[in-house]
Amino acid sequence: MARNTTLGVFDIIGPIMIGPSSSHTAGAARMGFMARNIFGKQPMRVEFHLHGSFARTYKGHGTGLALVAGLLGMYPDDIRIEHAYEHAAERGMDFRFFQTNLGGGVHPNTALIKMFSENGKERSVQISSLGGGAIQVTKIDNFEVLILGNLNVIVASYKDKPGVVAKVTAKIAEYDLNIAFMNVAREEKGADALMVVGLDKKMPEDACESLRSIKQVSELLVIEKIL
Repeated sequence: MARNTTLGVFDIIGPIMIGPSSSHTAGAARMGFMARNIFGKQPMRVEFHLHGSFARTYKGHGTGLALVAGLLGMYPDDIRIEHAYEHAAERGMDFRFFQTNLGGGVHPNTALIKMFSENGKERSVQISSLGGGAIQVTKIDNFEVLILGNLNVIVASYKDKPGVVAKVTAKIAEYDLNIAFMNVAREEKGADALMVVGLDKKMPEDACESLRSIKQVSELLVIEKIL
């Protein structure tokens, strides 16, 4: 099969961003922004465990600044990125960077971001910058997932019981929303599980509330695509 060589403007000039690197800066800002969305709000304390290239170059390429900026809700083209550490201090967000090895087969531009709230909530997200500003989430807490930043996504935490997945997809269909991808993971049969659903369109709030009404669903996160 012939390879599709059609290029868009984004493929040629890259994302609109504060430099110097689309993967180490723009991608890192998107990573932080995605982690914030998955956490549900700005965390009060963050640990960035940096793997591969990120671990070696995060200071020189502004990766650390961009990750922090994203967690503060800044987009890759925000001129405040260069002062992200000061903004974090003003907002009371404590952060630390650690160099780590997340194992073979992990993309070299990867961070394991551990987030903590003031009321004890914890969540970890493993996320990679793929180049050109594109990102990919591969793990939420102990669940392996696959989330890209170019789609609207819902993440549902639920108890692994027969029929729950069908209930969720049925409610999505009621609102004429098309599923672009879907993956589910569970700790073990009947235990905690996680469902990730990518949608072509943003899910309206009444549809979200309908999903939250499902008895077995304990938490529903709505993640809008990152521009």
